[in-house]
Amino acid sequence: MKFSTAAIHVGQEPDELTGAVTVPLYQTSTYAQEEIGKHKGWEYARTQNPTRSRWETCLAEMEGGLAAFAFGSGSAAVDAVMRLLNAGDHVIMAEDMYGGTYRLASKVLTRFGLTFSYVDMRNLDNIRAAVQPNTKMIYTETPTNPMMTITDLRGVAAISQEIGAVMVVDNTFASPYFQRPLQLGADIVVHSATKYLGGHSDLVHGIVATRHQHLADDLTFLQNAVGAVPGPLECWLCLRSAKTLHVRMDRHAANAQRIAEWLEQHPSVNAVHYPGLPSHPQHDLAKSQMSGFSGMISVELGSLAKAVQVTKNLKLFCLAESLGGVESLVCHPVSMTHGSVPVEQREKLGITEGLIRLSVGIEDVEDLIEDLANALMH
Repeated sequence: MKFSTAAIHVGQEPDELTGAVTVPLYQTSTYAQEEIGKHKGWEYARTQNPTRSRWETCLAEMEGGLAAFAFGSGSAAVDAVMRLLNAGDHVIMAEDMYGGTYRLASKVLTRFGLTFSYVDMRNLDNIRAAVQPNTKMIYTETPTNPMMTITDLRGVAAISQEIGAVMVVDNTFASPYFQRPLQLGADIVVHSATKYLGGHSDLVHGIVATRHQHLADDLTFLQNAVGAVPGPLECWLCLRSAKTLHVRMDRHAANAQRIAEWLEQHPSVNAVHYPGLPSHPQHDLAKSQMSGFSGMISVELGSLAKAVQVTKNLKLFCLAESLGGVESLVCHPVSMTHGSVPVEQREKLGITEGLIRLSVGIEDVEDLIEDLANALMH
């Protein structure tokens, strides 16, 4: 079954009781039991919810995994994955990634005995050099937020298998439509489903998918024991959004490609970071593991003053955190998504005060280019 067909039909079969074509929203906290020890497979909504189970089935199919697990946010999903580890374990993480993941690792998880090394994963030798006897996980994000660097997923998978570590990939920017890390050797995929999977800026949600039964068993336990689960409404909204994911992502990527090419020629722009550009230093690698380049672009304008001016003058691109919605957004990573990353680390990565990040929506691309042209002209 092809991706678009599976996204519409797997987990979204008509309701057996009523024939409803749309999966019902089971807005309940508990379930009536026929007698002691006898129930219909549903006991308590933190543990199980039929709407959530349908969404998890759909997402597992989209990622090509054995099982998927829904959480209350992307950060909760990452936290659940980290709880697979024990005190004293070591994790190798990409140095260029979402600031909230860095904050969770450096400010919270270190208090419980985990240690982290942050490396430039564009070079596999950096990963090998960071391996320790207690390295139990390699965690990466590709394309990265916000510099759009690409990790060689097949190469990292080979290293993780060699040392017996769990390989985790944050697939938020690409979505399972454009990239399927589990099929490239990853053990676990995480998403902030708030972004492209939700796609309409109307929910907060996280997802973990895996291809291994033992990890699925552990995640089943953690999801219930820790309890950071989403409500059924968010799951129902994600089921709705799955049906149009392939259509939306094609439009996001087509618009972003046009805009990135246009920005690259603009005299007021110092640099454009987008893996779909032939000028991107990892363009060929991106082509080898992605079927499309998604809708995220980072643009270097040269100064904070220019970034303030451009973001203030944009009309269609709304200045806001988050990404992946049908409407276009612009973000200033230094003051928004990456404020928790130390200044010296940001400067090393190129996350400057003049960098803005565009989440290109599905509006008419000519309108979006006109909006950028007007903002850059002032």
